[in-house]
Amino acid sequence: MNLTKQYFKYVSQNIFGLLGTSCYILADTYFISQAAGTDGVTLLNLCLPIYNLIFAFGSMIGLGSATRYAILQAQGEARAQRYFSNAIFSACILSVPFLLAGIFCPEVLLRLMGGDAGIVALGVGYTRIFLLFTPFFMCNYIVSAFIRNDGDPSLAMVATLSGSLFNVVFDYIFMFPMGLGLPGAALATAVSPVLSICICSRHFFKKSNTLRFLRRAPSIRLLAQSCPLGISGFVGELSSGVTTTVFNLLLLRLSGNVAVAAYGVIANFALVATAIFNGVAQGAQPLVSACYGKNDMGGAKKLLFLGTGTALALAAVLYGVVVGFTDPLVAVFNSENSLQMAAFAHTGMRVYFVGYFFAGFNIVAAGYLGAVNRPAEASATSLCRGMVAIVACSLVLSAWFGMNGVWAAFPASEALTALLTVVLLSKKKKT
Repeated sequence: MNLTKQYFKYVSQNIFGLLGTSCYILADTYFISQAAGTDGVTLLNLCLPIYNLIFAFGSMIGLGSATRYAILQAQGEARAQRYFSNAIFSACILSVPFLLAGIFCPEVLLRLMGGDAGIVALGVGYTRIFLLFTPFFMCNYIVSAFIRNDGDPSLAMVATLSGSLFNVVFDYIFMFPMGLGLPGAALATAVSPVLSICICSRHFFKKSNTLRFLRRAPSIRLLAQSCPLGISGFVGELSSGVTTTVFNLLLLRLSGNVAVAAYGVIANFALVATAIFNGVAQGAQPLVSACYGKNDMGGAKKLLFLGTGTALALAAVLYGVVVGFTDPLVAVFNSENSLQMAAFAHTGMRVYFVGYFFAGFNIVAAGYLGAVNRPAEASATSLCRGMVAIVACSLVLSAWFGMNGVWAAFPASEALTALLTVVLLSKKKKT
């Protein structure tokens, strides 16, 4: 199979897999909006940064370790085998603070995210349950990344989609027929990565499997070698949490809980959009790393070109859908038919999603830089879009234009980051 065909195989399957992951959050939002109205949507939006932080650690360890594994495997290095088990052990250790927070103080986290007394009371059970399943969320990310890098993207896609389908079905069953309410939604979401891991485990019984689980103590040195290559994934996931937190606090000050609920609608569709572009970046990563490991930089650059073109085409399609179906999309999560929330979300969707013309390119480029062992440049791009630019733009533009400035902060920050990314890509790697 030539490189272009491999690219479209890996990317398409990874997009579908990550779309499945994001869609179960959409399912949560829909069912929660039916059960608890705008307060339920507000709660879920306040919880999204916590989800993002969990996924960020899983992404950093999983993508970084799997990238290092792919490079070393392409070079015939036996020590590549140590990275899989080290990633699993490291994720379990990093899960401990989340587990403790879930057991002892979920209400404190909700207050820190800006929840008032009513939202905190509504969301304690929901927050506690999903925090207790943190190790499975992280390990699911790691197992999927390694299986993709071991030449089995189809199984990773099937596992992710199966977990997502389970979540959607059992969201409804747990919340309504069984009467568990919001804790039922959390339970369905929490169990879905367990199912995905079980399906992924089929890979380890295949003849093509090259992964080995080694019973060795966690190595900080191996983790330190891996994490820089996964920093773009870490910041990419974390950026959604940072953006959500900053936007929530600004919107609470400008227009209260209704504005946060409107942003909750936008943020959920944004998760789907981001998943599409992460699918392009993560799908291409094993191929780029393999080219780099074989010193085939021509092939790696071809993959970057294909990824950039794919991202721009997908951004155009995505924005066309948003503009054409804004009101029906918003109405899905507006069970109380709030005219104010609908108006806020209508404007927000159309302004916010302009940013994906730049964000798609930034995500693909950051993934490429990490895959060719340029962690400093990948980190710079990711930190700019996920931390520095988005915070600065949201503070400045909200002060000038109010809520419209909040919506415009995302496209503005991504455009600034795209300029930086072009400069970094034009530089040759220092040897």
